[in-house]
Amino acid sequence: MTDTAGRPLGTGRGPGASATGDGLIRRRRRRLRNSALGAAALLLAAAGAGWAGYARLSANITSDEAAAAELARYERERPTALVRDAQNILLIGSDTRAGQANREYGKGVEGQRSDTTILLHLAADRTSATAVSLPRDLMVDIPSCRREDGTRGDPVFAMFNHAFEVGGSACTIRTVEKLTGIRVDHHMVLDFAGFKEIVDAVDGVEVCLDKPVDDKAAKLRLPAGRVTLNGEQALGYVRARKSLGNGSDTERMERQQRFLGALVDKVRGDDVLLNPVKLYPLLDAATSALTTDPELASLRGLYQLARGLRDIPTGQVRFLTVPRRSYVYDANRDQLVEPEAEKLFGRLRADQPVAVSRENSQKVPGEVTGAGAPDGPSPAPTFHGYTAAEHTCA
Repeated sequence: MTDTAGRPLGTGRGPGASATGDGLIRRRRRRLRNSALGAAALLLAAAGAGWAGYARLSANITSDEAAAAELARYERERPTALVRDAQNILLIGSDTRAGQANREYGKGVEGQRSDTTILLHLAADRTSATAVSLPRDLMVDIPSCRREDGTRGDPVFAMFNHAFEVGGSACTIRTVEKLTGIRVDHHMVLDFAGFKEIVDAVDGVEVCLDKPVDDKAAKLRLPAGRVTLNGEQALGYVRARKSLGNGSDTERMERQQRFLGALVDKVRGDDVLLNPVKLYPLLDAATSALTTDPELASLRGLYQLARGLRDIPTGQVRFLTVPRRSYVYDANRDQLVEPEAEKLFGRLRADQPVAVSRENSQKVPGEVTGAGAPDGPSPAPTFHGYTAAEHTCA
């Protein structure tokens, strides 16, 4: 059969080609090509959004380049790490009033001090972690440190938090290393505003109170029992002195440790680390709040650190305060209890397990318990403290 032009019907290659001919094949190829291009565009858009998010979170972190340069200057005098893969991270809570969000916590307060300092030791096999609080009123030898204006302070015997005031994180790290003989591998600095943002990012943290709290100085008013604290309340809770406990700095440090245990439990219990919807706000708040050494100042660096922490059972995360007592010349200051403090530092240097117990709560805070037989080896000492699993309400 032919058309009016004499061409056979059904065999042409023009617009009138049949549904089973090459025209259909071309249309199918076009559709497949367009679908593939659309899918590729979606993947690129998703990857771009993911990369943008990654880049933003990494850029949030402030890299402490000045501290790195100062520590490199004194590399020869720093302790040598004795156990490969064991890590020591110095966590510093700064009381700086710099910035609008921090200024409301103390008008007229100049400079910065380490309001809280915790040395976190991670075992090489990542089966345990030990967090040791260092009292801010502990009397220590502070080396000559570079001030922010470029001048250098003289070596001085003073309260521990003076090191951060004089020379920031580098001076604090050098002071800790001289005091303990422990190499500090990484450090993180967090201010008041950053602390609040992290607590709010996880929708608050639950604590248990034996009695109501009404503390105007800490801007804190809470009922007794189980209470979920928002960021503002949590900051008042960890800083309060007059209305909680016996008013001592030791009790306050224990309260801070318990709160950290509750925060870790909240993050792990709510599967925050496995839920992108919950994880991103936490990462955004945490990265925006942190100043770290250059090696940690990226999502990759923080992830590698968090990966080593995620599988440690809460019963193997131990909190204690360095063995200390009132300073002999000033009851409002602290001094180390020896040889107990050196026993603790020695075990951390050698990556040996540290046992803690709350049984001897009436003893000097941080005091070692237990003694070996005179003619035999001494058992591992037990320090006054507790595990992260003990923070929960009774």
